[in-house]
Amino acid sequence: MKIYIDENMPHGRSFFESFGEVITFSGRDVTAQQIQDADILLVRSITKVNESLLALNKQIQFVGTATIGTDHIDIEYLQSRNIAFSSAPGCNKISVADYVLSALLVMIEQGQLSLLTQNVAIVGAGNTGTAVYDCLTAIGINCLLYDPPLQLAGDPREFCTFEQVLTADVISLHVPKTLIGEHKTFHLFNQSVLEKLNSQQILINACRGEVIDNKALLALAIKGNIPRLVLDVWENEPNIDKALLPYVALATPHIAGYSLDGRARGTEMLYIALCQKLQVPVTLKSTDFTEKAAISDISIDAELSPELLKSLVHLIYDVRRDDALFRKKVNEVNGFDNMRKNYPERRELSTLTVTMSDKWQISPQIIDLKKIGFTVKNK
Repeated sequence: MKIYIDENMPHGRSFFESFGEVITFSGRDVTAQQIQDADILLVRSITKVNESLLALNKQIQFVGTATIGTDHIDIEYLQSRNIAFSSAPGCNKISVADYVLSALLVMIEQGQLSLLTQNVAIVGAGNTGTAVYDCLTAIGINCLLYDPPLQLAGDPREFCTFEQVLTADVISLHVPKTLIGEHKTFHLFNQSVLEKLNSQQILINACRGEVIDNKALLALAIKGNIPRLVLDVWENEPNIDKALLPYVALATPHIAGYSLDGRARGTEMLYIALCQKLQVPVTLKSTDFTEKAAISDISIDAELSPELLKSLVHLIYDVRRDDALFRKKVNEVNGFDNMRKNYPERRELSTLTVTMSDKWQISPQIIDLKKIGFTVKNK
C-alpha cells in the first residue's frame, strides 16, 4: 500500500508507516501523475482534490484532509468513485482561539482600550467559533454568536442578528467558505457591509480569505474608513494583493491554526479514520511523538491582571512575531508558502503549566486560566 502525505503534516511517517510505503509531496505542486499509484492520499487545505488530480489513479481507497475546512475537496466526486473520505473537524480550534486571543490582546493594548469592556461578535459558532467564545468569555469578555444555519437547525444557544454583529467592538470570523445558498459566506463582508464598519472597530479574519471582499476592503482602506484589521487569510492565496498589507494592523500567512499541537491532532484524526476503515486497532496518539514544549512551567505570585494575562499568553504565542516575519518575507519568491512550510514550532497555551501561589488557590482566576487554555496547579 502506498500512502502519499503532504510534507507539512507533522508525524505523518510515524503514524502511517505501519500501513505501507509513505511518500511525501508538496501540497501546492502535486500533480495527477505524481500520485497515480496512491492507495491513500492525505492532504492539507492547499491541495485541491478533484477529478483532475485523481484522473490517472484507478486504485485509490481513501482521501483525508488534516483540516477543518473541506472546500478544497470535491466530496461528490469521491462519493461517485466510492472513495472513502475523512477530515479533521476541530483539530486546530484551540490553536485558532490562541491566535485570536494573542491578536486581541495586542490590538487592545495598541488602542489603549479596556479588555473587559469590549463586545466581541463571533461569526460562525462551529468548533472553532465555539473555542474562541469559550476562551474569551473565560476572561470576562462579552461575546455574541452569529450562525444562522446552526440557529435554524435548532442549536439552543442564544444568537444575535447580523445588525448586532456590525455594531460590535470586535468582529471575529470563523465560518467555512460556501458559495451558494441563503447563508453563503463568500464575500459575506462585501463593500456594502464593510462600509457600515468604522475605524474604532476591530475585524479579525482567521477562517477563509474569500469571506471578505479584499478588493472592496482595499478600496475603502485607501479612502481611510475601515476597521482595524487582523488578517490571517486572504483572497487568492498564495498570490495575495500585497497592496492591502500597509492597511492591516496584524498580518499573517494563514497560520492561525498552525500550532504543532493542532496540526499533529489533525494527523492523528486521519490515522484514527484510516484505522477504522481498515478495521485495525488504534495504537498511536499524537502525544507519542510530540516533545515537551521549550517553555513548559512558570510560577506566579501576583494577582491575575489583564497585563499579567497578556504576558502569559505572549510568552507562548505572540502574533507580532509572525506579523513581522510575514512583512519581511512576503515579497520573496514563494514567500507566502515558504513561511507556512518553514513555520517555526508553535505550541498551544495548554503546554504551559502555571503554578499559582497558595493565596490564590481559591481564586476564580484559576478556573479562568484553565478555561482560557493553560494548565494550572497550586504550590
